[in-house]
Amino acid sequence: MASTIKCDLAIVGAGLAGGLMALALRLKRPDLDVRLIEGSNCVGGNHLWSFFSRDIARADRWIVEPLVSHGWADYDIKFPARQRTLNSPYYSIESEQLDRVVRAAMPAHAVMLGCRVMGASPTAVVLAGGDRVEAKGVIDARGSGDLSTLELGWQKFVGREFELAAPHDVARPLVMDATVEQADGYRFVYVLPFSPTRLFIEDTYYSDTPDLGRPAAGSGQNSDPIVTRIDNYATAHGWAPTAMLREESGALPVALGGDFDEYWKSGGNKVAKAGMRAGLFHPTTGYSLPDAVRTAALLARATDFSGAALHELLHGFARSTWRGRGFYRILDKMLYRAGEPEERYRILEHFYRLNPALIGRFYAGQTTMLDKARILSGKPPVKIGAAWKAIRGGKR
Repeated sequence: MASTIKCDLAIVGAGLAGGLMALALRLKRPDLDVRLIEGSNCVGGNHLWSFFSRDIARADRWIVEPLVSHGWADYDIKFPARQRTLNSPYYSIESEQLDRVVRAAMPAHAVMLGCRVMGASPTAVVLAGGDRVEAKGVIDARGSGDLSTLELGWQKFVGREFELAAPHDVARPLVMDATVEQADGYRFVYVLPFSPTRLFIEDTYYSDTPDLGRPAAGSGQNSDPIVTRIDNYATAHGWAPTAMLREESGALPVALGGDFDEYWKSGGNKVAKAGMRAGLFHPTTGYSLPDAVRTAALLARATDFSGAALHELLHGFARSTWRGRGFYRILDKMLYRAGEPEERYRILEHFYRLNPALIGRFYAGQTTMLDKARILSGKPPVKIGAAWKAIRGGKR
């Protein structure tokens, strides 16, 4: 027999955005009856999220501090013509830690896992089987909306964590190693040292398509080109894996343009939204963690949790964030349209000549007018005519 659950707030989707909102409210507003609803059996899925210290405002660090699994004082980048160490703290969060912390903080009945959602309105959630959750307000954080409303490139990746036979020689994160052979757009390898014998290696591509080109299950194709590249990278550095501990893959949107209002409506016009569903991701990197933290902090300061008030609050935040990031979308057009795919690395190589503080503000989405001038200064890595055509919307 179908049942009805009543509460103050229902958060649909227990990924990064949903989990952070639920955690922030539990810590700051324990008086609220919050339900976190998720179709899978865990909070956060199977992910590794990383961020620079500047990505999170000091006033908001209370949200992520209990979640950090690994941290380093600095990081490296490598390009054919430029290598450097940048003195900026860098952190990683494992989804297993997010799952543990959220479950420990919230009452057991409030974390509703394994609940398939059939539909959501500003004040109700309908579950498979007919059960309903009726709330003063609902926030939908179930991943992306209709991405066809946006003009996109992609940052796609396969990451594997290994236990090694002997200690490795990686002292700090290697955030970009673009000295590797270029393929499918701009390619780089990302390496994180989790322990003396535990290493995470990710093969990443700034590509025109989200397709990873991996063999489908049951296809009879044995070789996976990306896995082969990861294995070859490990072998070239003298690392001998004894076990693969985990694997994740995905494709993050890189925004070149699009219609924000249509994108928002595609996820439910009057329903409050957060995370990727709200269009809250960095246009150039596709990363959503900094915006997810800002959203959680914003929600923790809210006083009206009605469906209408939540929609106004989160729509306003997402819309102003999108509008304020036009410069990044211009740069993305240059990255994807102003040169040949195999030459894209030159734009990032050119960018990494800049001051570390400017680079930090860029990743945090806080680029200043002076930063913009400095980013565009110097000998351009692409032809001026091609860059201007790209900005105006011309194809390569």
